[in-house]
Amino acid sequence: MTDRASSSPSSSSPPAAKRRRAGAATGPGQREARQAAILAAALAKFTAQGYAATRLEDVARAAGVAKGTLYLYFPDKQALFEAVVKDTVAPALSDAAALLPAYQGTTRELLHAISEILISRIVEGPARGILLLMIAEGPRFPELAAFHHREVVARGVALIRAIAERGLARGEITSDAAVRFPQIVIAPAMTSLVWNSLFAHIAPLDVRAFIQTYRDVLLRGLGSTDA
Repeated sequence: MTDRASSSPSSSSPPAAKRRRAGAATGPGQREARQAAILAAALAKFTAQGYAATRLEDVARAAGVAKGTLYLYFPDKQALFEAVVKDTVAPALSDAAALLPAYQGTTRELLHAISEILISRIVEGPARGILLLMIAEGPRFPELAAFHHREVVARGVALIRAIAERGLARGEITSDAAVRFPQIVIAPAMTSLVWNSLFAHIAPLDVRAFIQTYRDVLLRGLGSTDA
C-alpha cells in the first residue's frame, strides 16, 4: 500500500508504459465512470475505516477494478484522499460561496441559506465522515491536515469573514467579532458532528434546530439589527 503521508511510494505501482497502455484502451466516458466508482468506494472506505487502515487494494476491490487500474488515476493513497475531499467537501463550499456576490437578502437570511447547503451536504451528508476522519487522524498525518486546511478550512473561514464584513457594511450587525474570529460561526457544525458521532445512539442532536438556535444567539451577540 502506498501512503505519501507516512511512507515512500510502493514498488507495486505499475510502470509508466503499462499505465499509458491501459489508459489508451479506455475511452473518456469509461474513464470518468471508473474514476467516479473509485472515488465513491474510497469515500466509503475512508469513512468506515479511517485513513491509516484503508488499503488501496480494498478500495479497488470495492470499486470493481484491479489495483493496477486504480494507480492509473491516483498514484498513492494521499492523492486518492485529496481527490475525495475535492469531490465531496470542496464543491459544497464552492456552491455556498457562489451565493455571496449577488445575494440581496439580510445577513440572517444569507447565513440560513449557506447553512442549509453545508448542513445537507457536509454535516449530515456523505462528506461528514471526512471531517470526522480529519479530527481523529489529522494530527498523525500533518500533510493531510495542511491540505485539508488549505482546501476546506481556509475557504470556510474566508467565506464566514466575508459574510461578517458584508453584514457590518450593511449595518445589519455591529460587532466585528465574526471578522476577527470566524470560527465562532463554524463552531456549532463541528460540535454537532462530534456529538452525534459519539452519542447519536444515546442522545441524538437535532442538527438543524441546534444550528438555528445557535445562529439566533450568535446574531444577537453580534448586535444584529434584523429582528
